[in-house]
Amino acid sequence: MTTVPPPNEAVRESRSVRPWSSPALTPARGEPIEILLVEDDPDDADLTVGALRDGRVHNRVTVVDDGVKAMAYLRREGKYGSAARPDLILLDLNLPRKNGREVLAEIKQDPDLLRIPVVVMTGSDDEKDILAAYNLHVNCYVTKPVDLDQFIGVVKSIEYFWFSVVKLPAA
Repeated sequence: MTTVPPPNEAVRESRSVRPWSSPALTPARGEPIEILLVEDDPDDADLTVGALRDGRVHNRVTVVDDGVKAMAYLRREGKYGSAARPDLILLDLNLPRKNGREVLAEIKQDPDLLRIPVVVMTGSDDEKDILAAYNLHVNCYVTKPVDLDQFIGVVKSIEYFWFSVVKLPAA
């Protein structure tokens, strides 16, 4: 019996997940879409990866579960030496070791990283968090819906907007 892999790939840094091969290409650049998901909640990470897998745009998702790992991945340090440059970063604010605000500030201060779009996806709808994220030059702030169907819909709309509507500069 032959199993057909899902159209998108998921790579888990901290948990073992079967990677899937995909010839899926971005129409604009002819290569796979790379998404870095920085999320410490395994359930939210699984939901996000699942929604992205079922989305319109084929992609490869790498999941890291804290801010220190996120920066090491983005700077291609240590075991991330051959990491792919992400086309989009989905960033939770409440992370261990280095929080999302610190990660966002480092990204937007680094000339090699600052053009990568960063979407904060968090449970906080506190006006202070929203203002702080925009003051750090986040590209978009999204509050995670509690409802499962709404959560999946939000993830799919983020993917559609950033890869079907927006024109991004080349890496």
